[in-house]
Amino acid sequence: MLQSGDTAPAFTLPDADMETFDLLSTRGRQRVILYFYPRDNTPGCTLQAADFSDHEDEFARCDCIIVGVSPDDALTHAEFRDQHGLSVRLLSDTDAEVARLYDVWQAREVDGVKKMGVARTTFVIDKQGVIRHVLRDVTPRGHVAAVLKLVKELDT
Repeated sequence: MLQSGDTAPAFTLPDADMETFDLLSTRGRQRVILYFYPRDNTPGCTLQAADFSDHEDEFARCDCIIVGVSPDDALTHAEFRDQHGLSVRLLSDTDAEVARLYDVWQAREVDGVKKMGVARTTFVIDKQGVIRHVLRDVTPRGHVAAVLKLVKELDT
């Protein structure tokens, strides 16, 4: 399981506009807040994405970009973004390949049925591509404020 001090696995995924995001392209330039979430248009996922979008300027002042990843396709991401006025970049991991790389593709029991899905997890990655913080089993409410505090502490 990935932890603080590990190098963040490289990946390339399409975003809601079908443009490619390559994690390696951020090295030496920006920190990355990489958050994995289960699905577009669920209450918790909407709250989390809206909260990150509302605080995107504060993260930008700390040299951070915010990237959300879920198994939804790019078209679903575009509709989700447009419907809720989101500004953060949403990446499509339809085959859960990146979720597996980051150890967030996990078995869960829902109504007595075991299903595979994304465990809500956030990674704070520094400019050198090193994971500085891992937040697992995230509760959406208050999460963005906690991540912003961690990012600001990296500068002290």
